[in-house]
Amino acid sequence: MGFRSRHAIPDLGVGVGFRTPHVKQVLRDRPAMDWFEIISENYFAEGGIQRANLDALSGAYRVVPHGVSLSIGGTDPLDAGYLARLRGLVARLGAPWCSDHLCWTGVGGVDTHDLLPLPMTRASLEHVVERCKRVQGEVGAVLALENASTYLAFRESTIPEAEFLGEIAERADCGILLDVNNVFVSAYNHGFDTRAYIDAIPADRVVQIHVAGHTDRGAYLLDTHSDHVKDEVWELYRRALRRCGPTSTLVEWDELIPAWEVLAAEADRARKVRDEVLGARNPSPLAPRPASRGGGT
Repeated sequence: MGFRSRHAIPDLGVGVGFRTPHVKQVLRDRPAMDWFEIISENYFAEGGIQRANLDALSGAYRVVPHGVSLSIGGTDPLDAGYLARLRGLVARLGAPWCSDHLCWTGVGGVDTHDLLPLPMTRASLEHVVERCKRVQGEVGAVLALENASTYLAFRESTIPEAEFLGEIAERADCGILLDVNNVFVSAYNHGFDTRAYIDAIPADRVVQIHVAGHTDRGAYLLDTHSDHVKDEVWELYRRALRRCGPTSTLVEWDELIPAWEVLAAEADRARKVRDEVLGARNPSPLAPRPASRGGGT
């Protein structure tokens, strides 16, 4: 039995991020959308408008939390308070998994609010594996690690990123959030083969896929999430679907956020690509609200 089968990881279809410009419209109109992703840290506080909005959203759609501050590769001890709040959020949503990035975000108690690259070494790998095991034990849910876009590499690195991420997932028994836009951006910046990267990822570990737009700065690509998904990234998405099969997909658009109708049309394009690759037997669910939700506080 594979990883996704053992953990009953569902295919939620195609979703988008729950972002401020669309909050009122989404909660008022309940537009057709398979699911939503939220930034975990924005919903840790008890009470308030954020919590009320989240409760309204999760009453109508499946919602999965995506973090930016776990710092799984950091050297500071894992924050017990952070993990407790994440556990409560996952339970409140009845989320089938939670996710964060393969990176570090700070040191000495200082958060840089950036997703910083790791040296791809055996020591780093061992470090991340042990921290992943603890996070999953504390949170009580599958953790999916996302490949972050990078702009520099360490001379000390000895393991290709796809192999590094794949071995972490296998040894820690965690999931992978495969961001195909980040693969494309990092491949351009560092000169590796995007197709070889996709083919090297253990397909059964991939519980979610991200697609997004980026900005071409000439000498390098910048992962901005500020535009439509590029054709080359759609092609990588097709390749990922052929390997991974039906997998929850998230269209990211976090800067220069357009009108809801534009974002929804981008999600519709992702559904069309899914249907072209997977066929009519595995259509996007486009079904709101789970049959039941977990409790939690």
